[in-house]
Amino acid sequence: MPDVTPSEVIDGVYVVRPNVFGDDRGYFVETYRRQWFPGGREMVQANRGNRVAGCIVGLHYHLHQADYWYVPFGHARVVLHDLRQGSPTDGATQMLDLGEVDGGPNEHLGVYIPPGVAHGFASISDMTITYLVDSYYNPADELGVAWDDPAIAADWGVADPILSDRDRANPRRADIEAMWQPHASLRT
Repeated sequence: MPDVTPSEVIDGVYVVRPNVFGDDRGYFVETYRRQWFPGGREMVQANRGNRVAGCIVGLHYHLHQADYWYVPFGHARVVLHDLRQGSPTDGATQMLDLGEVDGGPNEHLGVYIPPGVAHGFASISDMTITYLVDSYYNPADELGVAWDDPAIAADWGVADPILSDRDRANPRRADIEAMWQPHASLRT
């Protein structure tokens, strides 16, 4: 059984240290199982993103969708921020390094991100990220908050980041419209 640890910073986030089995041919890692996460739903879509060093993707959030991230190649700095009104950790920010941290061996960490927790990553090196989601892509549930919001106070680990136009335009936390504000009890 892998080490699945609830975050001490954000309620509902889990960090996974899976078992790694290796020999002279390489290694095998079971990166995800639904049963690792209390209340987790079936993941229905898998996605992969390749990014060059210096990119920031996010911060994104969903009202109804959970994500599970794993970095098989490269180094990502993950930033999480609890936007959920009524959550015991509302306003908390957490940073995790996934993958080949500082050029070392892959730590093989995964992170489960519940709905309402804003999430993004910086590519510290060229990298690949895989992410599973528990609902199909829905543009109406693809929301964002400013990556550089001082209320979030994220340390992304990159200077002069490469950003999408969408991520540059995301509102600050204080400017999220009420209808798009996550609540701890909201889950469909």
